[in-house]
Amino acid sequence: MARERVFAAIESVGTRVHIALAPRTVDRAVSRGRLNDLEAETFARLIRDVAPAVAYVDACDPNAQRFGQKVFRLAGGLSRVVSRHHADRDLPVVGAASIVAKVLRDAALTRLREQLGPELGSGYPSDPKTVEFVRRRLADGGPVPAWLRRSWATMQRVKPRRPARTLDGFVP
Repeated sequence: MARERVFAAIESVGTRVHIALAPRTVDRAVSRGRLNDLEAETFARLIRDVAPAVAYVDACDPNAQRFGQKVFRLAGGLSRVVSRHHADRDLPVVGAASIVAKVLRDAALTRLREQLGPELGSGYPSDPKTVEFVRRRLADGGPVPAWLRRSWATMQRVKPRRPARTLDGFVP
């Protein structure tokens, strides 16, 4: 695949670094309305680890400048931060980072499929195979598996709902 070729070629241009976030970390940020903050904190951590002269980030905040300032502050002012919307489309270095993220995500899904079976599908919400797999895993009402983000919109859509209790159920 083209992504894997670019992924391999990135090593010849520079050092590939990444941070993988656990599903529960993302869920916790989403539940507190802090997903953008989590992204800024993660970018800042990468900047502190690598210390580039300039760091380019794809802004998830509607105000790209504000997002860049937040990343800069969280990184301790270590590097100049250029924050733009659609940076993955417009800046090759950010596009490369997007490819790294997608290839690593696909590799993680491959490992998960080895454990759970091919029925898992691609892991994308548009994949009917994935949606059906998640629906079956949640059908018994048991705990949500650790590998599944509770905040994933698809999971919320297919999660079985407990029937509402009426007031009659509380009367002795």
